[in-house]
Amino acid sequence: MSALKQITLNGETRRTSAETIAALVRELELEPAKVAVERNREIVPRSTLDAAPLGDGDVLEIVHFVGGGSGAAADDSWTVAGRTFKSRLIVGTGKYKDFAENAAALEASGAEIVTVAVRRVNVSDPKAPMLTDYIDPKKITYLPNTAGCFNADEAIRTLRLAREAGGWDLVKLEVLGEARTLYPNMRETLEATEVLAKEGFLPMVYCVDDPIAAKQLEDAGAVAVMPLGAPIGSGLGIQNRVTIRLIKEGANVPVLVDAGVGTASDAAVAMELGCDGVLMNTAIAEAKDPIRMARAMKLAVEAGRDAYLAGRMATRKYADPSSPLAGLI
Repeated sequence: MSALKQITLNGETRRTSAETIAALVRELELEPAKVAVERNREIVPRSTLDAAPLGDGDVLEIVHFVGGGSGAAADDSWTVAGRTFKSRLIVGTGKYKDFAENAAALEASGAEIVTVAVRRVNVSDPKAPMLTDYIDPKKITYLPNTAGCFNADEAIRTLRLAREAGGWDLVKLEVLGEARTLYPNMRETLEATEVLAKEGFLPMVYCVDDPIAAKQLEDAGAVAVMPLGAPIGSGLGIQNRVTIRLIKEGANVPVLVDAGVGTASDAAVAMELGCDGVLMNTAIAEAKDPIRMARAMKLAVEAGRDAYLAGRMATRKYADPSSPLAGLI
């Protein structure tokens, strides 16, 4: 039997009877063809491991390839009202040329939630195509919304019908103030939020970009607050980054930018501000190529989220060269 040797392996002292480095690797239940070895600060070619003798006092580093990144970072999901989603993009279901295009855009976006308007059944043509024929509510989370409601009573009645129709309690509440701006009427919105929360609904609420109003909604029972970036359907992008950031800093529920996104850079900005997600409809549906825009929005949301998590560099008043100026020829 070979005499025991004392070696240092990956920073730890170890005793072994292995005669060669390959024998040591196998002793560790590793495959020599899948590792790299440094002995006494010199690389030992993989092809020579079987013949490379192992000496008493040798210092070795044995490495192999592993998947990059941590498990926590890879699972960057978000939760609203106890329900967890991977995609931080929510898309609407209006303005598309047909349900087929809507379904294709949804798939390209990777979104797991779609907003759906509640409308009266077409009694004159009860067999007309329905959204559920193209987007399966068993696979995609439907978020009934109150688009087009201008007072609390209309919104509450609409969502009661939605719950009866599909059993949905996670809903999107919006109560508009006027048809021209489609800005939310916050007095009516707050009233509706309180009533819906008491009735067991889980309202995600469209609101003005006001930190005080957002906090009042949260206290009233909103499970998420959804400040507008700009007027609905305008495509102007986020007009007030300061207030969106303040809403996020003060909230204990998810914050999602809702309305005003026009292109991918707008979605990235929302995520760079730390928002939990972005909701959009017109930006995709009215693009010249909705499917391609949906894919762009998916990537923009992911890029903006990564940038936020990475932590941006500090801004400076003056230039700061990437390469040192000292030692120039």
